[in-house]
Amino acid sequence: MGDIRQSLLPRDVLSAAKELLYHLDIYISNLVQSGRQPPQVDAKTLELVEEFILHAPKDRSALTRRMSALQELQLLEIMCSCFQEQSRDTVRQLMFSALFSLQGNQADDSRMGLLGKLVSMAVAVSRVPILECAAIWLQRTHCVYCVRLAQVLVDDYCSMMPGSVPTLQNIHSASPRFCCQFITAVTTLYDLTSEELTPPLELLQMIVSWIQEDPGIVLVTFLNSPLSGSQPSSSLDITPLGGLVRWCVKAPLAYKKDKKQMSAHSNSGSEQEVAGLFSALHLSVLQVFMLLPNILNEKGIFGRLALLQMDSLASLTSDLSRLLDQADKHTHTPAADVHAPPQLALDRLAQALQVAMANGALLCSREDLRAICSRLPHNNLLQLVLSGPVMYYNNIHTPPLTFSPHASHSPIASHPIHPAHAPHTPLASHSASHPQYPAQPFMTGIPFPFRPSH
Repeated sequence: MGDIRQSLLPRDVLSAAKELLYHLDIYISNLVQSGRQPPQVDAKTLELVEEFILHAPKDRSALTRRMSALQELQLLEIMCSCFQEQSRDTVRQLMFSALFSLQGNQADDSRMGLLGKLVSMAVAVSRVPILECAAIWLQRTHCVYCVRLAQVLVDDYCSMMPGSVPTLQNIHSASPRFCCQFITAVTTLYDLTSEELTPPLELLQMIVSWIQEDPGIVLVTFLNSPLSGSQPSSSLDITPLGGLVRWCVKAPLAYKKDKKQMSAHSNSGSEQEVAGLFSALHLSVLQVFMLLPNILNEKGIFGRLALLQMDSLASLTSDLSRLLDQADKHTHTPAADVHAPPQLALDRLAQALQVAMANGALLCSREDLRAICSRLPHNNLLQLVLSGPVMYYNNIHTPPLTFSPHASHSPIASHPIHPAHAPHTPLASHSASHPQYPAQPFMTGIPFPFRPSH
């Protein structure tokens, strides 16, 4: 690839980018064909990507080359075709990594800008290979950048053009893996701490409909990830369950803080409609927890792997305590009223904790729970959960297992990603290969590193 630069310099920006993509495809195909393990794109090739596709100047004296809006659209169409026509998963993943793996340099802003536009276009025209590569990027990239990509899609499909929501909704059937990662990213982004961080009504409706239709959608990443090692703290969670629990528990109080704010932000959604959506979501999350025992037992990991993390729950109870304090100052509803938002929030927390523990998603003692809930006011249901018997597991002395997106072990489940014509059970839609795009293996030798710039 080293000699290509001289041939690209005289070309216009679009022609140079198109030519480089062509050579990149050939170079990576040959790299994979050589059998080198792990296959890795060299630094000089990455520099060419930055210079001729991301348009980061090679040095300070070089002129910055820019594309017009039309040229950029043409480039995106070329990239869509490139990924669509490449039949080998390994080559596609390596190309996606070469283009969008964050390097901790000035080109990262250009990477993120181009990535957001490419994924948004892939959603619009249902380019499954790009969505599959983007799903793996979301699993391996620092969560700060993951939520930036999620924000682009929410802006494009829920804010700027609300009528295009059905297009985004179709990713559920096009790429369950991407759909699962998208849910995880948006529940990380919207933590209900402010108006800006409250999910738009259209987004909430869409996520509720996805999970009601197929509760197993939130387990797709979990079922297709290697096991062993530890999940980097900077990554998205392996499932969106923690974020969904946070939404359901905080919603009664977060949406009560300012009714005018809620009605303005939810695009004419009534208070009853929003409350009904969160109630339905809460029920769906509990149903997902109830799917877990068979799955975890089948893999021999029941009682050894927690899908809800204690630090996440501790953060939730801290936020809930603050919201409850604010509610006490601004409401005249008796705290003991079982229909009051504070009691509803505490009831949902208690239900989530109990069902998660009973079904192996939460591994902790009652003492641990009492410690993180110590600042919360009395609630009858929560008190029952906190004072119940200590949970023991048959293999309690077996070391716990955690996920690693970079591990070299085989996936814990052989559920391919694309739906086909399997009978519909909670997980059936993820158990058969798409006829045109077979299940994408988890390429452990393709990192998506995050190295912050200094």
